[in-house]
Amino acid sequence: MIIPTVMDPIDTFVIKEKVNQARSFGGQTPDPAFLNEVFTPLSALARLHLLYAFFKKEEVLVTSSFGANSAFLLYLISLTNSSQPIHFIDTTHHFPETLEYKKRLMKRFHLNVIDVLPDPEQNAVASSEEWWKDQPKACCAINKVAPLEPIKARHKVWISGLMAFQTPFRANLKVFEQQGSILKFHPLIDYSEAQFEQEREDVGLPRHPLELQGYGSIGCVHCTVKGEGRSGRWSGTGQTECGLHPGFFEGK
Repeated sequence: MIIPTVMDPIDTFVIKEKVNQARSFGGQTPDPAFLNEVFTPLSALARLHLLYAFFKKEEVLVTSSFGANSAFLLYLISLTNSSQPIHFIDTTHHFPETLEYKKRLMKRFHLNVIDVLPDPEQNAVASSEEWWKDQPKACCAINKVAPLEPIKARHKVWISGLMAFQTPFRANLKVFEQQGSILKFHPLIDYSEAQFEQEREDVGLPRHPLELQGYGSIGCVHCTVKGEGRSGRWSGTGQTECGLHPGFFEGK
């Protein structure tokens, strides 16, 4: 196991200490409480690196929206396991700027990106009837949630870039959470907004073009407006999540 040279020496020591402990599980998924005890004291980079002592790359699912906050997690993943597949849910309603940003990050970090598309017939119906106006949750369900379900079923752990400061729902999450049959892993969950901004600035990561225009969070064209944080997502509907992550509370 090669540890990135940018790793904090203390984290490096802990990782080396925990690798043998990980092997003792023999490929079985440890209890989330145990994993939280081991991973919570570590830095985000160390958490990501140690994850691969407990799980094989083929068991790890990574998704990215290539939105305003995506680059930092993708950068960290490129340091820990550069060949890790990154799944991009292409709802067919992304901003052109997002698709260009995706290409830019793919080139910079040599990312292995897999596009995930919704069922074409359902997508066509939702588009022609403009479900995002009156049925935003149903629109997200067929264009985002449903296409990912069979992919989730093939993995044990799902890396997500959620951070506690973003929404009240996210504020209650731990580093590891069980979500149905898959384990959710949030390496950035305890980042403050200031820490996140400082670290991505220190690394010199490119900003999403729309973030520079005042978009704090960027999703599909029809459900995203300018605003701070996630206030510009599904504005006026009372919806703050697309359904991929709150499934934790709904037993999905």
